[in-house]
Amino acid sequence: MTETTAIRATRTRTGGPSDGGNKLFEHIAGWTLVVVVAMLITQLGLA
Repeated sequence: MTETTAIRATRTRTGGPSDGGNKLFEHIAGWTLVVVVAMLITQLGLA
């Protein structure tokens, strides 16, 4: 094992997307964010 791979192996995950996460929740949360941003842009008269 090289020094670089040893550092990567001991590094603690600090968040972000994971492979085993709940994909349905992420999908719904993403589209909810899109709708909220679109509503904000419309209310501010930017579109």
